[in-house]
Amino acid sequence: MKVPEKVSATFDVLPPVPARAPAFVREVVGTIIAGNGDALPVSALPIDGTFPTATAQWEKRNIAQQIPVWDAELCIQCGKCVMVCPHAVIRAKVYDSLLLSNAPPTFKTAQPCWREFASLRYTLQVAPEDCTGCRLCVEICPAKSKSEVKHKAINMEMQAPLRQQESANWEFFLSLPEFDRERISHTQVKDTQLLEPLFEFSGACAGCGETPYIKLLTQLFGDRLLIANATGCSSIYGGNLPTTPYTVNREGRGPAWSNSLFEDNAEFGLGMRLAMDQQAVFAHHLLTQLSGPLGGVLVTGLREADQSKEAGIKAQRQRVAELKGKLAGIDSAEARALLAVADALVRKSVWIVGGDGWAYDIGAAGLDHVLGSGRNVNLLVLDTEVYSNTGGQMSKATPRGSVAKFATGGKQTAKKDLAMEAISYGYVYVARVAMGGGDTHTIKAFQEAEAHDGPSLIIAYSHCIAHGYDLGFGLNQQKNAVLSGYWPLVRYNPALRLAGKNPFQLDSKPPSIPLKQYAYQEARYTMLAQSDPKAARELLRAAQDDVERQWRVYSSRAAMPGRAETPHPVETVKEGGEGK
Repeated sequence: MKVPEKVSATFDVLPPVPARAPAFVREVVGTIIAGNGDALPVSALPIDGTFPTATAQWEKRNIAQQIPVWDAELCIQCGKCVMVCPHAVIRAKVYDSLLLSNAPPTFKTAQPCWREFASLRYTLQVAPEDCTGCRLCVEICPAKSKSEVKHKAINMEMQAPLRQQESANWEFFLSLPEFDRERISHTQVKDTQLLEPLFEFSGACAGCGETPYIKLLTQLFGDRLLIANATGCSSIYGGNLPTTPYTVNREGRGPAWSNSLFEDNAEFGLGMRLAMDQQAVFAHHLLTQLSGPLGGVLVTGLREADQSKEAGIKAQRQRVAELKGKLAGIDSAEARALLAVADALVRKSVWIVGGDGWAYDIGAAGLDHVLGSGRNVNLLVLDTEVYSNTGGQMSKATPRGSVAKFATGGKQTAKKDLAMEAISYGYVYVARVAMGGGDTHTIKAFQEAEAHDGPSLIIAYSHCIAHGYDLGFGLNQQKNAVLSGYWPLVRYNPALRLAGKNPFQLDSKPPSIPLKQYAYQEARYTMLAQSDPKAARELLRAAQDDVERQWRVYSSRAAMPGRAETPHPVETVKEGGEGK
């Protein structure tokens, strides 16, 4: 290679973080990003080791050669591209047109497709320096040009010429206010994608199949969310110093996140739930003791608040703020104790998150223990069907016939049916979801799980680089998994049984394509077909039998008439702190 005599480039290497970043980010985080962390004196680091959240926004990686560009005239504003973006770099907002007075000249807007918001403006904006160029947004876009082949409402274009103008557009976009959460539906894709994500710009693989589910979780419940995260991919991209992708809204609220080990993460998350429940019980006890100086109206409102909807949670926060103001004027041990636990009076959403290695294998006993506890916790399993973070080892979620470490000749046994194990309890909410096979179904499952007063389990199909194909087509593979019957979309809602309906709901149609059409798009299956064709044929035949057997079981159960049975009784503590 001939080395030039002098530098010929017309641009310089970008700084590790922008100059406008906070001082700590510039001086400490930026130094670590640049690879010079060893040069930092101990005095530069926080005394207690605590790093600030919301710092991934400053790590402008600029790794995408191409980024998505919005065609405002063609867009139908369905929100699908926003929902599937693994790094939250595509976002939508609806806002007052008066706010456009200082907009950059290249900032795009359109009239909203919502009838009730027709007088406002709509923008779909991309963060050019944070995009990974995975193309999932383009592949999922349903709006196609009738005159130009392959042109959609969002298309990939070279990043470098667009970087400066789109960075300015992104900064202006962020300055626009977030839309009122109470004015939109929390069950429709196009509406929920107006909700601010509180998980952004993680270091996950380009096109990651896990992160869209976590992002959705923070959009729906992020300002009152507690996450217990098992070791794995989600703990690496979720809590890897020096930056963190978990952030806060303009009120300063965001997810509380902590990582525990494979073997005890479920118990760790249960501990979070028990702690919040105990704090709520204690707060209710203190409210009763201080009802005189606090006033009966405020105490009754705090104790009996309906927090099942967004408006109720907002009203309770206002009551808690009023409570804190009154407690500041009361000099007593009880007042100080109540002030310490007052925030527990606002409904919290506890989610235990991890991969299949945790849920199906190493942490399976703990997961079962937590489901059996009857407590109001939610478990989200990001199922990549393999130990992704540690190099692609087989787990009990690995399907028959696929190749993985410790299964180099193709896995000989069928995948464990974690959903049916959980359903056997009768009082656990269970769902199998695949965003590419049913985005509305995914949102519905998340909402139902969080609303269920008891344990819930969501198993989310997550495409992964370990599967061996271009992840730009990950959502299409998710769809094929559903169409082949390999991944039936299922919801088991115990509340339906109380209404005399069948709680087991099979939400996908009968298989319409053979398993081979789905499986043989991935190297984890085709590599065996090349190395040992006979073994591959036998395992594929057995895997097809697994799919047909599972479909018969599921469809039979879904066809059973509903029965108004009482779910298995368990002792739980409701959000308000009162036992039942």
